Amino acid sequence: MRLGELDYDLPPELIAQEPAAERSAARLLVLDRANGAIRHDRIVALPATLRRGDLLVLNDTRVIPARVRGRRPTGGRVEVLVCEPVDEAGAVWAVLAKGAGRVGERVHFADGSGEWMRDLGEGRWQLRLDVGRPVMSWLENAGEVPLPPYIRRPEGPSRADLERYQTTFARVPGAVAAPTAGLHFTAALLAALEEAGVAHVFVTLHVGPGTFLPIRTDDLAGYRMMPERYVISERAGSAIERALREQRRVVAVGTTTVRALESAAARGDVLAGAGEADLFIQPGHEFRAVRAMLTNFHLPRTPLLAMVAALAGWQRVRAAYEEAVRARYRFYSYGDAMLIV
Repeated sequence: MRLGELDYDLPPELIAQEPAAERSAARLLVLDRANGAIRHDRIVALPATLRRGDLLVLNDTRVIPARVRGRRPTGGRVEVLVCEPVDEAGAVWAVLAKGAGRVGERVHFADGSGEWMRDLGEGRWQLRLDVGRPVMSWLENAGEVPLPPYIRRPEGPSRADLERYQTTFARVPGAVAAPTAGLHFTAALLAALEEAGVAHVFVTLHVGPGTFLPIRTDDLAGYRMMPERYVISERAGSAIERALREQRRVVAVGTTTVRALESAAARGDVLAGAGEADLFIQPGHEFRAVRAMLTNFHLPRTPLLAMVAALAGWQRVRAAYEEAVRARYRFYSYGDAMLIV
């Protein structure tokens, strides 16, 4: 498949700038990948939409306030997305930067500074942070919610984003973007699903640049994903393996959950454990763990859209996206969702 094929037309006004009034109020487009049938529903109706015996798998990573703003010695503005530590001491971090200087130059932040250590290209850097305390603690005061660039707020993130750009079950800090399909779930909805015979477990994948960086080669066969850290507990791994043995559906909530499960499954039969998900899932991929997926609508020409096309077939996915545009669904992080069954 070529990158140019992973495209569709989207009116800009359908890009959601705010979350729905209630988390579970989002609309839901249900796509049957066996025959391409489409129907319209609501997230709140999931207990009736899913099957008794399905196992829902969600990502419990917690978004950190990863975006910080600083100044070069010349006074120029710098914007940094602090992604993950690259040394055991936790002083040197992998970052994405706009307006970075050169190797060896200092950058000044609120209550701290840093030094550019290595230029990795395409805005990726290694940055030594001198903040006088653990970096995660510093970010809680100096950082802000890392909303994606298509959510355009001249004044920056609002106080409401502190809550809404975070799942209700977020537990393990480490993500620089939200696992957005999980944003639709509340404790009440999960309880209603349990009552309907749909159990759930959590895995952890810390969303990093690998999820949202654009593909820069037209030949998808040559694309390599940046790895993202994941952990699948013994409890979650056992529940998933049991569901697969009993031929019950494993329903992944979000592309990050899919990547964690399929990366683990590629290693062998035992899913539990920690690792790095660097699997680029594109059409032709043989799914070993995931049988159905709940996901938001994704940007054209992205690894996320390639994954959705791998599960349902690009022609059917494109038809579903065209229907979502016609029906005025809301797109991207704060938008509506699609369930592929």
